[in-house]
Amino acid sequence: MMKRYENLDNVISNKSFKDMRQWQKERRTKVKDLSLNIEQCPHKKVNEINGNRNRTSYTWIGHSTFLIQINGVNILTDPVWAKRMGFQKRLTEPGISLSDLPEIDLVVISHGHYDHLDFPTLKKLKGNPRYFVPVGLKALFIRKGYQKVTEMNWWESAEFRGITIHFVPAQHWTRRTLTDMNSSHWGGWIFQSSEETFYFVGDTGYFGGFKQIADRFTIDTVFMPIGAYEPEWFMAAAHISPEDSVKAFLKLKAKFFVPMHYGAYRLADDTGPEALERLYREWEKQQLPDEQLNVLLLGETVMEVE
Repeated sequence: MMKRYENLDNVISNKSFKDMRQWQKERRTKVKDLSLNIEQCPHKKVNEINGNRNRTSYTWIGHSTFLIQINGVNILTDPVWAKRMGFQKRLTEPGISLSDLPEIDLVVISHGHYDHLDFPTLKKLKGNPRYFVPVGLKALFIRKGYQKVTEMNWWESAEFRGITIHFVPAQHWTRRTLTDMNSSHWGGWIFQSSEETFYFVGDTGYFGGFKQIADRFTIDTVFMPIGAYEPEWFMAAAHISPEDSVKAFLKLKAKFFVPMHYGAYRLADDTGPEALERLYREWEKQQLPDEQLNVLLLGETVMEVE
């Protein structure tokens, strides 16, 4: 019998067909301006990231895709360069083209949804990366012809060229076909070097796991989703709102907040600019320091000073 994975506290985050029909009915009554989108960075550091061998950096490609460089290792999170998601066109171009990427050493996948796991993208990556995936996904990768795959469960860790990689809980769900609902897990990834710790949250609703993660790790930079939250009666269990993302940041006691998972695909009723506006408003409401919030343009790179 196929194993089915669950959230902490057995929270059900996937909705019923009846709820889906109700959301689609409500959606027809909403008018959104999709002409306003997240902007591209005018000064991209393509040469710098390709030549980088020792400086820590991160570059937002778009949606949940980041290029993270630590200890000379090139890491990609949830690589998706797809021009469409279902019937909808991508709203914004990826910040860096696939051809402009350096060779990739390591890829992490948060879960199996198509906006986070895109095999046509993986086929085009430079290099011969090792893939770290949630438990239950390795068999799919093997069938697709990938051999360098490490499968992990929540709270498991692995070493890769001086970096400790941890797979941590998230509150979500997954499905790629009609018959594989929750047959693989979902979660976030933590990258620890001797100097700093990055936490790539993946896809999640707000949940008690943030406190558990904070108890185990000292987080420097958190890559936090803020989009695909509307309508909240439908999305809240699986997609965190901008307000709750700030609440999660405070719970994690992290130093820096980098928003993601907005502006690339229309997965819900909110738009990228709306998500950012709510994030900024909540940040001000909580009287948090401006320097702790790092909102990136598409293709923008943050690189440590030599």
